[in-house]
Amino acid sequence: MKTQKAKTVSKPKKTSTSSKTVRSKKATTGKSVPNEDEIRKKAEEIYHKRIASGKDGTAIDDWYTAEELLKGSGK
Repeated sequence: MKTQKAKTVSKPKKTSTSSKTVRSKKATTGKSVPNEDEIRKKAEEIYHKRIASGKDGTAIDDWYTAEELLKGSGK
């Protein structure tokens, strides 16, 4: 009975572009990205404070403010 040698599989050669690590241009702050429910709750909180203080604004303004505050780039 003949024995066969196991075939060795070589790894593909790396080219100069495949060995580079692509990094995002955004710096991570360690904070998680808020989900829609978290933004909605914060926007509602902002809305109630805005109405109680008699300030003008819109729901979309409240939403964007909530997003900014939760993402850490607050006003």
